Amino acid sequence: MSKYRTAPLACPDMPPGIPFIVANEAAERFSYYGMRAVLVVFMTQYLTDALGRPDTMGTEEAKGWFHLFVSAVYLTPILGALIADGWLGKYRTIIFLSLVYCLGHFALALDSTRTGLLMGQSLIAIGAGGIKPCVSSHLGDQFGASNRHLISRAFGWFYFAINLGAFCAMLITPYLLHNHGPAMAFALPGILMALATLIFWSGRYRYAHIPPAGKQFIRQVFNREGLTVLGKLSTIYLFVAMFWALFDQTGSSWVLQAQHMNRVWMGYEILPSQIQAANPLLIMILVPLFSYVIYPGLGKIVSLTPLRKIAAGMFVTVLAFALCSWLQMRIDTGDSPHITWQLAAYTLLTSAEVMVSITCLEFSYTQAPNTMKSFIMAFFMMSVAAGNLFTSAVNFFIQNPDGSSKLDGAAYFWFFTVLMLITALIFLVVVHFYRERTYIQLEMPLERL
Repeated sequence: MSKYRTAPLACPDMPPGIPFIVANEAAERFSYYGMRAVLVVFMTQYLTDALGRPDTMGTEEAKGWFHLFVSAVYLTPILGALIADGWLGKYRTIIFLSLVYCLGHFALALDSTRTGLLMGQSLIAIGAGGIKPCVSSHLGDQFGASNRHLISRAFGWFYFAINLGAFCAMLITPYLLHNHGPAMAFALPGILMALATLIFWSGRYRYAHIPPAGKQFIRQVFNREGLTVLGKLSTIYLFVAMFWALFDQTGSSWVLQAQHMNRVWMGYEILPSQIQAANPLLIMILVPLFSYVIYPGLGKIVSLTPLRKIAAGMFVTVLAFALCSWLQMRIDTGDSPHITWQLAAYTLLTSAEVMVSITCLEFSYTQAPNTMKSFIMAFFMMSVAAGNLFTSAVNFFIQNPDGSSKLDGAAYFWFFTVLMLITALIFLVVVHFYRERTYIQLEMPLERL
């Protein structure tokens, strides 16, 4: 008999394990985004050979390594999901891969050579990517029929924790790299990941530990019900991938646009890349606002189903990119609009992120059969990779042999704006015909705790 509880409690309150999962996520995201924030600078300025001599990469080579690493992080969730749903269960998979994750950080901290870089990135990609679908589905596993009305709020705080960790990391680790070197800059994320693992382990007796399905998982995936769920959700993820194709341009086209804007605010000149920190900061403001004010208010007027929230977020994404398109038109004529205009676009895009990403995270959990929770989460995360691959393909295609672009200036932004509008309109049709079926874990009577 298992020493852990194997089903959620029949209780109308927030499950007792949620604070441990949310705190773990904040520390883990600090470790990931802290490492990622300084990775390119490390490769281009601090990398050495075995004798300690400079062995830095060029800009293009560093970009190649970086994007290969990010792609791996969004592909390895499939590996983690297979281990969790088919063999070890979510809790043990998270603990095991978190230790691998820690080793990756410390490999980077202890070895500044290309060997250390390869080892560190490989271990982190396996650990970070592997636990991604497991942690979010483990969060959902804590809920049963009695408290399923609180699952949206829990996923909201989960997403809040992600951005709290990311925001703090983006401020602290670049400072450490600049003032104390790469060993300290990579060691701190490693310490935070070790702390995240300890926090998660500390809540072990408060969780519902859903057992792995084993062979039943394989049968579920390939039976009629499993294939139907995969087909229906994959259709949703294709549309969501277009959202990520636009959203992740905050790290590319939006930064390039900011270079041509008036960035002086209160006597301080903001760096083009620093405006990205607005996203996690806005998330921490908007998640409570949507959870406690906007959604309850709109719910009195219309029925706010998850797919309607996602559709609304797609149209808000159109508005965000339309604003950037207008700003680029001003820049193309020699004007230099103030950076607060782009901050307004960030506010719109972050609002869309709350409606699309957080809702889709919850929707992926509730629509997945109980034996396939992590596996379906992994498919959702692959939509991020698909969106980025689409944007990369577009940027490659529009390049002319002479270095110019087929979509120059504002035309580039308007292209994605119109594409997102078409996507949102077609998605409305999908929403009309989509039939939801919710799967929630069976409960355990409260007196059995």
